[in-house]
Amino acid sequence: MAQVTYQIDSSHSAAHFSVRHLMVSNVRGEFSKLSGTIVYDASNPTNSTVEAKADVTSISTRDAQRDAHLKSADFFDVEKFPELSFVSTKVVKDGDEWKLKGNLTIHGVTKEVTLTVEGPTPEVKDPWGGFRFGVTAETKILRKDFGLGFNMVLEAGGVVIGEEVKISIEIEAVRQA
Repeated sequence: MAQVTYQIDSSHSAAHFSVRHLMVSNVRGEFSKLSGTIVYDASNPTNSTVEAKADVTSISTRDAQRDAHLKSADFFDVEKFPELSFVSTKVVKDGDEWKLKGNLTIHGVTKEVTLTVEGPTPEVKDPWGGFRFGVTAETKILRKDFGLGFNMVLEAGGVVIGEEVKISIEIEAVRQA
């Protein structure tokens, strides 16, 4: 099988994140509007590529006030930077796992990241005659590496927002004709 092109199904995909709050718990959120293309080569996965974007205005942490603050110039500054993007540069087999290396752009800053990939699942035929697969990818980043440095020091020490952000991406992709 040669390379096959898939589109990310935004209604069945999301990028989830988790960050420490007040040094005691995790706040979770997601970007629910993803788009992009996966070119997958099942016979040689190292020839596969991914280009994906997330609409920053789709951020949700289940708190409207916090979401508005995250969209402000203190954090993502959606007026200037309405999208996050990822463009793969390399797919590597690492033991039993696959690693997807690429350039992640957040807040106008691009850094190389490595995603640990689970999948893709075997392709299935959907009820409408199309073909789909799913894939999950995870990584960790430091907020300050992408210019997201807003924070406040707590009276007892520590900070309001943790530095490390855990990211988990769930993708459902549809084969293109």
